[in-house]
Amino acid sequence: MAETLNPVPFWFLRHGETDWNAEGRSQGRTDIALNSVGLAQARRAAKTLAGIGGIATIVASPLVRARVTAEIAAEALGLPVALDEGLQEVNFGEQEGLPMGDWYDDWIAGSYTPAGAETFAALLTRAVAAVNRATARPGPVLVVAHGALFRALRLAFGHEPNVRTPNALPIHCAPPAGGAVWEVVPAKLAAEE
Repeated sequence: MAETLNPVPFWFLRHGETDWNAEGRSQGRTDIALNSVGLAQARRAAKTLAGIGGIATIVASPLVRARVTAEIAAEALGLPVALDEGLQEVNFGEQEGLPMGDWYDDWIAGSYTPAGAETFAALLTRAVAAVNRATARPGPVLVVAHGALFRALRLAFGHEPNVRTPNALPIHCAPPAGGAVWEVVPAKLAAEE
């Protein structure tokens, strides 16, 4: 695989829930805001990240659901948020706004791409480049982005890509000590108040 991540550990955080997440609809580049559940999830993730400590840089997708999740984390961590267009969610073309279907495996394999959508290969290249830009900054880095983008990163990590990433669950991603597969470990969420 040509797309190689910098061998630098980082934290990944998918945005909190939106109404379209709750309805099972593909969002893609459609700029949907967090709902009340998503805002609560982002606050809980921020509390978790503050408890972990040590994060030095936050880089986020500019789409509102990720940007607001990052801003909530940034407030808890006392850090600014840098935005990177390369961390935006995949463009799902004609599938945006529709119920999520069973075409993801074919899309990841490259045998099907919805009309007007970005290929999985293009997403993989873009996602790896964006994370490499992020991890070139002072670390540890928190990357706040999207579910399909994390599917691409999972492939770059050497994992099965078509796995749904929970909303607003911090995930520590660490390069392999000697093998080819990255360690991907979800944080234990802070207790709710």
